[in-house]
Amino acid sequence: MFSLRVLPFFLVSFSVMTMSPVNARAADMQTTQPQTALPRVLVLATGGTISGKADARSAIGYDAGAVTGEQLIAGVPGVEKLARLKVEQISNIASQNMNSQVWFRLAERIHEAFARNEADAVVITHGTDTMEETAFFLDTVIGESHPVVLTGAMRPSTAISADGPANMYEAVKVAVSPQAHNRGVLVVLDDTVHAARWVSKTHTTALETFQSRNAGPVGTADPANVRFFGPPRIEVRLPLPQNHLLPKVEIIYAHADMDAAQIDEAVKAGARGIVIAGMGDGNVSQEALAGLDRAVKAGVIVVRSSRVGDGFVNRNVEVDDDQHGLVASFDLNPQKSRILLQLLLANGRNRPADIQSVFGAGY
Repeated sequence: MFSLRVLPFFLVSFSVMTMSPVNARAADMQTTQPQTALPRVLVLATGGTISGKADARSAIGYDAGAVTGEQLIAGVPGVEKLARLKVEQISNIASQNMNSQVWFRLAERIHEAFARNEADAVVITHGTDTMEETAFFLDTVIGESHPVVLTGAMRPSTAISADGPANMYEAVKVAVSPQAHNRGVLVVLDDTVHAARWVSKTHTTALETFQSRNAGPVGTADPANVRFFGPPRIEVRLPLPQNHLLPKVEIIYAHADMDAAQIDEAVKAGARGIVIAGMGDGNVSQEALAGLDRAVKAGVIVVRSSRVGDGFVNRNVEVDDDQHGLVASFDLNPQKSRILLQLLLANGRNRPADIQSVFGAGY
């Protein structure tokens, strides 16, 4: 059974006091508070642009995952005054290479850290290309009240105006804020706090690439304050599959003059689910819709999402979902729809009506 958790959002302001450094490079600095007064933050590094170094192949070329988590933290002035930091390298890859096995390692390490009282909060450094997918996966399988925050960068650590140090500082600051508890997994970049369910990368290179589609950000962060705001939200939580396996679910992009070839091939290849990145509010051509009918008859779960980026995909608008046995994604984009469908199928939820009830929770 999945559970729904109502998380209150209200306007608050939190300023972090000056606290003592804890790492070796700051051992000789004067302190104003004892070390034990600092919250404990476990930093799980996975790679990405925030850990990247410039490459001479072009003016903006770089290699992701070239810097370790320890080196990254060492380049963030003042972060040691916010918390006692412990860094662990989970992976060191570009985020286009992110995969479900890293997701499972992250989820299990987070569960372990909180169960053993090793940390008061967790910060994950991550590449931006798939950050929203990792955040959504963790948000769905982690039911902890402790803060879990993802951050990254749009420019590598060696860039003239690297954004990674500021993002890392603010991510730790959000993580140690008492008001960050019970808010699910958060994403912090560019002075903005986002909820995992709604955040998306919207620009290839801009610093403000992350936007919270349909809902807006849940807070802001700067060197002086962390502020949260917004209405309550409902969060879906599912058990983490014990076998570390997620079923095969394909995303198929809809377009003009679309046939059913990719749909039929996905069924032949053993897909248990198909997510359509549909036109408009999740539409496909009549030929493709016939292919989806064949997929449903073969026992494949089909979710209609949209390639547009903003707005909801509701049931029974231009497509009769009841007649065709389809699931509407509501606010979830194709990549998040795929993850939720994978987790539902992995937990034995394989009836379209049952799956629809989870996609539509709160709507």
